[in-house]
Amino acid sequence: MSKERDIAQDILKEVGGRDNLDKVIHCMTRVRMNIVDYSKVDVEGLKNIKGVMGVVEDDMLQVVIGPGTVNKVANEMSSIIGVPLGEEIKHKASNKEQVEKEADLFKQNINKKNQTPFKKVLRSIANIFVPLIPAFVGAGLIGGIAAVLSNMLAAGTIDGASWEQFVLVFDIIKNGIFAYLVIYVGINAAREFGATPGLGGVIGGTTMLNGMDPESPIKNIFNGEPLAAGQGGVIGVIIAVWILSIIEKKLHKIVPSAVDIIVTPTVTLFIMGLATIFIIMPIAGFISNGLLGIIDWVLNIGGAFSGFVLGATFLPLVMFGLHQVLTPIHIEMINQSGATYLLPILAMAGAGQVGAAFALWFKCRKNKKIINLLKGALPVGILGIGEPLIYGVTLPLGRPFITACIGGGIGGAVIGGIGQIGATAIGPSGVSLIPLISDNMYLGYIAGLLAAYLGGFVATFLFGTNKEMTAPQELEED
Repeated sequence: MSKERDIAQDILKEVGGRDNLDKVIHCMTRVRMNIVDYSKVDVEGLKNIKGVMGVVEDDMLQVVIGPGTVNKVANEMSSIIGVPLGEEIKHKASNKEQVEKEADLFKQNINKKNQTPFKKVLRSIANIFVPLIPAFVGAGLIGGIAAVLSNMLAAGTIDGASWEQFVLVFDIIKNGIFAYLVIYVGINAAREFGATPGLGGVIGGTTMLNGMDPESPIKNIFNGEPLAAGQGGVIGVIIAVWILSIIEKKLHKIVPSAVDIIVTPTVTLFIMGLATIFIIMPIAGFISNGLLGIIDWVLNIGGAFSGFVLGATFLPLVMFGLHQVLTPIHIEMINQSGATYLLPILAMAGAGQVGAAFALWFKCRKNKKIINLLKGALPVGILGIGEPLIYGVTLPLGRPFITACIGGGIGGAVIGGIGQIGATAIGPSGVSLIPLISDNMYLGYIAGLLAAYLGGFVATFLFGTNKEMTAPQELEED
């Protein structure tokens, strides 16, 4: 039996088995599960599973496994459960009492976990974008390679039609996700809100305004200006698909079954197509423009100070799994200005952890347990995947987590002070983000990384350890 199979079986045991799960998905580092009854979950048991780095208790239970392994564990869980990842796990309800019991348990869970509307929104946004993260990473890095080659062609470092062909092919691959992102978001949003995925994709595609004559554009009914393709971006698509889900569910209830397959999708798309083009796109465009204007103002006016605050406070967001809420903001910044100037600053949080990890390696070199954890978590941390360091090292130790945040703030201050350091696509942070840095601002980003490394190292070296951490300790026998 494989290691991943063992971990999957142990996780299922500690969460109460198949019957206590509604859905299982995964992101780059975490297995995410919708739980039926939280009282059946043994959180401490989950944390003690060999291979589990941490647990985040939220509306969706998140078990941190780490990159490279998490997808294998999730697939093993899917195989054991017998339901594909992301699909609803159906449970038998033998009678009315069983249904009522499950409803009561659901209400109890909501009260127990204090599901505020804000938390529900965060969970939905995460569920929409988490499945797209591998595509963002892969396509983003391929696009970064294309950007590097383009710069080398412009500088005359390389030449020839073959290199231009490579750049074109790489850009085509990158655009496979970014050019049609609103469609993917529409499909995932429909799944999240309980609507037909294909209808959500159509609404996403509607915002691209394909077929509109640029010489005779559709007018914005609020200000008379031409409506731009993609106006409102993914924010508008999510809002539109949420409303679509409400309309579709109501129509399913009132339309006769014999004509439901014809009437419901047609009427739903007709209503929401018009509403999306003439109402939602203009309003969402205004909202996204205002939101990005505020962020730009904070970055431009605040400079180094804003960079420090953003860089220092991002790790707690990652710790609670709330960082996915920023994905639509990054996407809108890229759509409007060609780059997200927020991502490089937030990336400094992970770099602060790397600096803290090096300090721990130096000061705690006699503690074999800590060193063994660092061996697995530090390499992927340098490449921009920080959860293994958070849950496996800095957070359990306490002090290093705080000093890592300080290091992230220092790096963020450098990025913010230099200004105009953006990323052309969403991808991992750390050194992996370097190929995605826009406008040849690579040296500025590297300066921020080095500052965060140094800040995290110095803060942790001076204040981040105690005698227990630095005391000799051997590895525990299995």
